[in-house]
Amino acid sequence: QVQLVESGGGLVQPGGSLRLSCAASGFTFRSSTMTWVRQAPGKGLEWISNISSGGGSTSYASSVKGRFTISRDNAKNTLYLQMNSLKPEDTGVYYCKAGLTRGQGTQVTVSS
Repeated sequence: QVQLVESGGGLVQPGGSLRLSCAASGFTFRSSTMTWVRQAPGKGLEWISNISSGGGSTSYASSVKGRFTISRDNAKNTLYLQMNSLKPEDTGVYYCKAGLTRGQGTQVTVSS
């Protein structure tokens, strides 16, 4: 079955960086558009970014554009999210998605 496992979260100071990874299995990763979403404490899911199957097309929410970069390695069945200039409002659980399936998430906390 489809399995998505996120990693790379943690505690970081404002202005810092983190790189999230999502290891995918159980489906044809190289043929799938992939998505990152997040959920801040007490709020609903927020779409962050998409990347096309080949990686040539990306899109970002206005809240992260210019600070976050989505990428993928189809040879490794892995999705990435490079997060720079992190802000306290970036705090939340980050999930990768393939279609309607998402992983268990990884916690990102931005605090001094």
